[in-house]
Amino acid sequence: MRTISTEITIDATPRQVWTVLADFPRYRTWNPFIREAAGEAVPGERLALRTYPRSGRPTASRPTVLVAVPGRELRWGGPFLLRGLFDAEHFLRLAEGPDRTTRLEHGERYRGVLVPLLGKLLAGTARDLTAMNDALRARVESARTPS
Repeated sequence: MRTISTEITIDATPRQVWTVLADFPRYRTWNPFIREAAGEAVPGERLALRTYPRSGRPTASRPTVLVAVPGRELRWGGPFLLRGLFDAEHFLRLAEGPDRTTRLEHGERYRGVLVPLLGKLLAGTARDLTAMNDALRARVESARTPS
């Protein structure tokens, strides 16, 4: 198993961050990594995603939403070709911080026999997740209303 994890603090509440994260059709307006997304943040729902890694080709996937707890956690994943070969799980965990901020832990977990062979392919993932985090923060902070 291999896990890649990033973190960022966003000057907004977890609910405000969730509103942007769960609005898949609008990803194209702000997200540099997942530029095409369709579906609903509902457990069991199949998403249609197209990622654009900085190094590599765009990739389409149809993961299943595993967890969707508004304001707390969004997780999706699924196998590539056959379960156990290369299984990926994408996670976004929100935690309330001081002064109505949100700490976002964002990453991917990989399992399967191909994981050790895909080290170079996965190497840029942290950079892509960080770019998504920065864009999410800019989107949320520019859209929030003062309380």
